Amino acid sequence: QGQPEETPQPAPRRISQERQRVTGLPLYCQGYLSVRHSRYQEFRVYWTELRGTMLFFYDDKKAPTYSQKLDISALTSATNVYQDENGSAQFLLMLSNGELELKASDCECGKEWKSFILTVTKLSVPPDESLLPGQLTRMHEVLEKEKKRRITLNDCSSTSLNRKSPPSSTLTTMPACFYAVSRQEATEMLEKNPSCGNLILRPGSDSKNYAITIRHKLGAPHVKHYKVTSEGTTYVIELERQVTLPSLQDVVSYFVTQTQGSLKPFVIQT
Repeated sequence: QGQPEETPQPAPRRISQERQRVTGLPLYCQGYLSVRHSRYQEFRVYWTELRGTMLFFYDDKKAPTYSQKLDISALTSATNVYQDENGSAQFLLMLSNGELELKASDCECGKEWKSFILTVTKLSVPPDESLLPGQLTRMHEVLEKEKKRRITLNDCSSTSLNRKSPPSSTLTTMPACFYAVSRQEATEMLEKNPSCGNLILRPGSDSKNYAITIRHKLGAPHVKHYKVTSEGTTYVIELERQVTLPSLQDVVSYFVTQTQGSLKPFVIQT
């Protein structure tokens, strides 16, 4: 169903470097998957990447920024891979806050995705999946990488407690309120879903920098946009007085604290 037939070729290096920079996470598995959140009826095809314990969904193979992401670290279980009437392979991820249906092109592919997801979330290679020797080798490599990443992450979070400034953002992902949407789309998202929050971080119109879109409720609601320029390792918010901060997470926090919490980062509840 809308499934590309050809084997996905590796994305060009530049795109993968950009995704690496945006997500700050190592790539473990990638390919086309059809995705359905329990409350949405239609499956939607995404170029999907498993990085760390996050799934990133891209509208197409060449998009440098993801359109959705999902933290699967709190995975409770995954169903067996079963074949549907079209020959596609489906399985369900049970997460603490809901479930996610995934559909791969065939059973082989479905089992591989499921095994990688279980390997990184449970930190052990699942024993019961019938995997080929080459696939098993890759699972064990990914397992070692993920274990090392977790150790580094723990080291960083414990040393950052002794430091005033947070560790460099290589290990932190994009803020949850980042969406790869246009100015117009961000405005519509805020207007239609007021309960989800009122601040969105999005790519800037030049695609090199960023922008913040906020919707104030003072009196009549009105929307404002602020430019955030990326300069080396820092980010500059273009206000009357420029504010320079070390990470995008700090940019979001700055807006929230400056408004005494009347701004809330926009996060779609799954």
